Amino acid sequence: MTTTTTTAPAPAPVTTPPGASRAAVSALARFETRRLLTRVPVAVAFAVYVAWTVWRTRVSFDGFPALQDADRATQDGPLLVGLAVLLSANHAVLRSRRHDTERHLDVLVLPRWGRTVAHLLSVVAAALLVAVCVGGQFAWEALKPGAVGHGSPAELLVGPLSVLLLGGLGVLLARLVTAPFAAPLLIVLLLFLATFLGFSDDDWTRWLMPSVGTYSAVTLPSDLIGRPAAWHALYLGGFALTLMAAAVLLSGGARLRTAQAAVAGAVALTLAGAVGQSRGVPETVTEARVRASVTPEKVHTCVERDATTYCAFPEWEQRAGDWDRTVDDVRALAGGDAQDRPLVVRQRVEARYGLDADSTLASLTRPGEVTVGTAWGGNRVPEFAVSVAGVLVTGSEATTGEMCDGRMVTVMWLALAGRPDPVADLRRVRIDDSDTGSAIVVSRTEPLQMTSAQTELLRELLELPRDEAAAKVKAGWAELTAPKVTTDRVARVLGLEKPEGEDGCL
Repeated sequence: MTTTTTTAPAPAPVTTPPGASRAAVSALARFETRRLLTRVPVAVAFAVYVAWTVWRTRVSFDGFPALQDADRATQDGPLLVGLAVLLSANHAVLRSRRHDTERHLDVLVLPRWGRTVAHLLSVVAAALLVAVCVGGQFAWEALKPGAVGHGSPAELLVGPLSVLLLGGLGVLLARLVTAPFAAPLLIVLLLFLATFLGFSDDDWTRWLMPSVGTYSAVTLPSDLIGRPAAWHALYLGGFALTLMAAAVLLSGGARLRTAQAAVAGAVALTLAGAVGQSRGVPETVTEARVRASVTPEKVHTCVERDATTYCAFPEWEQRAGDWDRTVDDVRALAGGDAQDRPLVVRQRVEARYGLDADSTLASLTRPGEVTVGTAWGGNRVPEFAVSVAGVLVTGSEATTGEMCDGRMVTVMWLALAGRPDPVADLRRVRIDDSDTGSAIVVSRTEPLQMTSAQTELLRELLELPRDEAAAKVKAGWAELTAPKVTTDRVARVLGLEKPEGEDGCL
């Protein structure tokens, strides 16, 4: 008897359709995004970031922002979010090891590199949310009535790209080191480097950091900024992509041609950005800075309003109305021919040393010319009023800077009497924030000096009703504006008591 044995056919190998893998990555990415954005460190960081941004933006730039400064002001806040994303993304990638589920995940349709891609997509979502916050902050500044200038899209990208970079670093670290304390140690190291590793202003290595803050008291026209913002954004984007692609390779995606090409392309972008941002200020920008500093009239746009001509850099044309209101307030209190005397308000800036400069401008010597800076609002308004009053009283800025007599009382009264709170503005324009005694009065050009006697007499004059004081000033205008008039003589002309304070200039 012959027995026939039939062998069962081997089961066909199970293959996962490409669409199933992509769907699994997408589903896991949505899950990890929700987990990442709701983790305590990230949620707290976003809350602090948004609250601080709202609090600061309400009063930033005194309501008169230059958008070429406002774009850089968006870069530091996202770093806090980036560090929280680094910690939380690293913690999420290590979740399977903490719960000993790695061996179970290995039998699923989603490979290890696919899970890494899902974690990276959650980091991208966090960066996009930061981009929305950055856009909202900049839009708020741009919509303020006093906004001027032009922002840089590359500068606005720094915040979101910093989050992308730090989040990608957290995922890569989890694939390199499985210890849970690695991410906190890395954050401490990064904070140490940012705090104690000093870079000079001319050192190109400072551009290797995510955010390169350059803050100064001077606001430059946008075409004179000279920061390699586009190259820096390219460097950050390339660096972030390099870290993210490396994380995919270390997760078993080394055979994926897409991952290999992504690493090569990202490294090329990083190197190109690093080289580009190290080249320094372009020669054309350097030449434009010299032209704007030495011969600003060559690039000014001028507009006439009554007896005053306002000459400004093109981006500040709309601010002539704000300057004009201040000039009108000062003129209305003046006597003699000062109310109708021709003036030229000329905008000036020292741009030859870039954003790091904060030097005093030389006084204009031509009669009737007044300097106004690129910043406005806050203390800048009474400072400008003092400059206008000084030129109306003495004839020129150069003469005002040399003044050391009783005319200082007339100058300061003209500048402050039309302000809502003259005594508060008196404190704002004095270098020691005082309203008694002698002090230096700050100015965009040469500072002025107030003696103790002049301050005392000015306070008496400001305490009078403004119309009454204005009548006294106009009646005695010739004597009050005479060169070398003494403070005691000014008091007699105004019908006020002789001041008791010292009257000697420093």
